[in-house]
Amino acid sequence: MHAALWVSKTGLSAQDTQLRVVSNNLANVSTVGFKKERAIFQDLLYQQVRQPGSQSSLNTQLPSGLQLGTGVRTVATQKMHTDSSLQVTEQPLDMAIDGRGFFQIQMPDGTLAYSRNGQFQLNSEGQIVNAQGFLLEPEIQVPANAQSVSISRDGIVSVRLPGETAENEIGQITVADFVNPAGLESFGGNLYRQTGASGEPIVDVPGNEGIGTTEQGMLENSNVNAVEELVNMISTQRAYEMNSKVVSTADSMLRNLTQTL
Repeated sequence: MHAALWVSKTGLSAQDTQLRVVSNNLANVSTVGFKKERAIFQDLLYQQVRQPGSQSSLNTQLPSGLQLGTGVRTVATQKMHTDSSLQVTEQPLDMAIDGRGFFQIQMPDGTLAYSRNGQFQLNSEGQIVNAQGFLLEPEIQVPANAQSVSISRDGIVSVRLPGETAENEIGQITVADFVNPAGLESFGGNLYRQTGASGEPIVDVPGNEGIGTTEQGMLENSNVNAVEELVNMISTQRAYEMNSKVVSTADSMLRNLTQTL
């Protein structure tokens, strides 16, 4: 096989992955709390025909040598945990984290997941849950006769009961932060799992030790920039076309050689 065909094949595969990442970003441009991804590429091993620095004569060395690349591969997709804008919803159980941190979600198997999506609701027992019905951790239960719910920037949840003028505190929301948020495992549903790369969760009250504050009646928009992703898509398309052209050119060269011989 012509070496250029193999190199171009790796380029086509890499650009296909890039297009998949771009399409996923665009698909989630309106997903609350979504963090965009980027593909990270790495060149493959090189064929060392002439080693740089090897002796070209008794007293001279090769300044650059002869190294032939063998292509490219995708080594990672990285979540970009940059801040994004907040939208006002005026819904009392909608929350956004302004800054670092994640809401803690209790999964059915008892483990904890983490999310930036603050679209919370109440279940039939008055507990605060996410859209899938998973409990917010720590568990907070709103009385059935509560007239209003208020959440402070440091995560204190209070309610106003009938016939009372003062609010009653019913719970404290805590937020988890990680040394390396990009190391969290995404598994759908706007949820992440802790991994060895992310490190252990650092749990604290909102607004403390650099952790973001909770903003009631707001939601965090996706940090996907649609215009930027469209530019990336066009760039990916052009790169794919160029690699396809190399395949076509190599095939033409081999065909001409076969016909000539």
